[in-house]
Amino acid sequence: MKRHALHPLALLVAGGVLTACAQGTSDDTSEDAQFDSGASLSGNLDVMGFGAGDEIATVRLEETEKALGSDVKVKLIEGELDIQQFLSSVASGEPPAVVYANRSQIGTFASRGAIIPLDECIEGEGIDTGVFNETALDQVTFAGSVYGLPDFNVVPLVQANGELLEKAGLTLEDVNGSDWDAITAANEKLMQTEGGKLTVIGYDSKLPEFLPLWAKANGADLISEDGRTAQLDDAKVVEALEFALGIYEAQGGFSRVKAYRDSIDPFGEENQYASGTLGAMPIENWYVNVVNEVSPDAPMAFDTVRDREGNPLTYASGSAWAIPKGAENPEAACRFAKTMTATDSWVAAAEERVALREKDGGLFTGVLTGNTEADAEIQAMVEPSGDAKWDTAVEKIYEANENTFSMPANPAGEEFEAAWQDAVNRVLNGQQEPQEAMTQAQEEAQAVLDEAWAEWDEK
Repeated sequence: MKRHALHPLALLVAGGVLTACAQGTSDDTSEDAQFDSGASLSGNLDVMGFGAGDEIATVRLEETEKALGSDVKVKLIEGELDIQQFLSSVASGEPPAVVYANRSQIGTFASRGAIIPLDECIEGEGIDTGVFNETALDQVTFAGSVYGLPDFNVVPLVQANGELLEKAGLTLEDVNGSDWDAITAANEKLMQTEGGKLTVIGYDSKLPEFLPLWAKANGADLISEDGRTAQLDDAKVVEALEFALGIYEAQGGFSRVKAYRDSIDPFGEENQYASGTLGAMPIENWYVNVVNEVSPDAPMAFDTVRDREGNPLTYASGSAWAIPKGAENPEAACRFAKTMTATDSWVAAAEERVALREKDGGLFTGVLTGNTEADAEIQAMVEPSGDAKWDTAVEKIYEANENTFSMPANPAGEEFEAAWQDAVNRVLNGQQEPQEAMTQAQEEAQAVLDEAWAEWDEK
């Protein structure tokens, strides 16, 4: 549930590292790669940023190792991707063979020469990019070339406490985003205080992370479709921020809400829904499994997030596989990425999860991937549970996944995100008003975009 934004100083260092690596790769072995789906492969394959922590990862890794053959030795450098470690490895000429990154990072890595375009990999290995979720594929497509193969997909949906809604005389339509006045009113009905202390959070608008979602619901994008122009001071963006901020102000301010929220273990049996301490909020789809596993009797209610016209809408994010510049075994890296994201691999992994859920009496809620073909087959594997709330959760997850948007790949992704998130945090902390903060963010974001695009256009 945490976001891991790169500190501005690290971004400056990263920019220097990437520039260095782009200038010193004349002997780049990845440029001489011969991709062929029928070729026998060998050698070592270091994978950075990925761990086989559950059956979905383990089964796909097993399928991939079979496809690579016994002459390829796969080594996982586990843990969340350490950006500095990765960039340093590229600059030193000793990168891993394949890297597992957030899709939002792909444009920056690509523009600065840290990863290679996958066009020849895709053609040689016969990868059908038509099976990938269009939004996910757009996130990893930069300057007309695909630089990553989408892996998991993550989408928020509205998750609410049905009992609290009912007691307040409310329905999901009051909190799903289709009517902002209704959310504001619901927030005030749902929140509770005792002795001047907040005891029930009415609504959590999930700032700063979900500003893009509220802006899109209001008809605005934070950045232009071509990724070149910041639109942070758009009147509809400012209006979205004012609305989401108002939800906190009505409850005593963001710091008050956050302090109470942080006092509750979201992964424990007495999470915010089981304990009745939260009315509703938009939150990522994987949290459905968390609540179902630790407190299956929690009075949950679900819906897709809606825009102000009532249409389903969600802000998609996720991961992708990329091949670093200078990788010693790009052919094996390509087949690795191909097989990890292949329909058959996802389905085999889902089948294993179904078997495990049946064994322990748990609920299978599906697996959301960047592969639409796999999603369809996996969704068909979901059996009705007999519990309407969890069956609705699965339905809404897949409905949300069909109505996604994301921000386009650009060469200053991390810096751009830092500009608008820092602005929102200044507003939440009471340092600036929304218009002032977003005007400043607009100037900062456009400056980093202009600089990054200028460097790219000169290549």
